[in-house]
Amino acid sequence: MRITSSFTVDAAPDQVFAYLLDVNQVVGCVPGAELAEVVDSQTFRGRLKIKVGAVQVAYQGTASIREVVEEDTSATVTIEGEGREIGGQGSVRAGLVLTVAATPQGGSEVRLETDLTVTGRIAQFGRGAIEDVSSRLIDQMGRCIGSRLQAAPTGGRAAG
Repeated sequence: MRITSSFTVDAAPDQVFAYLLDVNQVVGCVPGAELAEVVDSQTFRGRLKIKVGAVQVAYQGTASIREVVEEDTSATVTIEGEGREIGGQGSVRAGLVLTVAATPQGGSEVRLETDLTVTGRIAQFGRGAIEDVSSRLIDQMGRCIGSRLQAAPTGGRAAG
C-alpha cells in the first residue's frame, strides 16, 4: 500500500535535511523506535514497536539509505527497510522517499511517500487502520523534529 504524508518544520531545508540524515537524531523522534546498531554510514539495524487496535507488535530489522539527491530548492533521500515480527510470523517491508523543500514562510515541508507491505497480525486491520497509525507516527515525528530543531542553535545563519 502507498501512504503519502507531510509535515512542516520552522527551520531551513538544509538544516532539516541534515537532521533527517542523522539516524541517531531521527530515531529519538519516532515513537516506539530503537536503534540497535549502525552497520555503516548507510545501513542501520533497529526495532520498532507499534500498536494497531488492541494488538501491539514489535519488529526487528534493517534500513538502508539508497540514494541522496540535493538540489537548489529541495533534497531527497530514498530509504529501504525490512523487518520481521519478534515472536511472530509477520513482516514489514517499506520503501520511503523523504523530500525536504522550502516553504514560502521560510521553513521546510517534509513530504514522505511510503510503499508499505505488511504481513501477519497487523495486516488483518486493513489499510485504514494502518494509515491511521502511520499518520499518527509521522505527526509525532514531525512535531519532535520541529521542536528539536527550533531548540538547537542555528549556527549564526544569515538572513537571505
